[in-house]
Amino acid sequence: MKIFLMALACIISILLIVVIVSQEPKTAGMGAAMGGSGNSMLGGRTRGKDAVLAKMTVGFGVVFVVVCLLLGRYMNTF
Repeated sequence: MKIFLMALACIISILLIVVIVSQEPKTAGMGAAMGGSGNSMLGGRTRGKDAVLAKMTVGFGVVFVVVCLLLGRYMNTF
């Protein structure tokens, strides 16, 4: 059971990284703070691919936290 939970945590963490990196940036970031970009995107509802990726990020994040808590409980480390 411990090995299964550890493998599941690794797989979910890799999927979470891929989903987060796949998202489009919502702000200009540090480049705009240094004077790099003049375009500023106003906040709004995400549509299409970004909406799906945002939901997947939340879902994978929740599952990752639950798996980590179960793993900690199983190993009696907290």
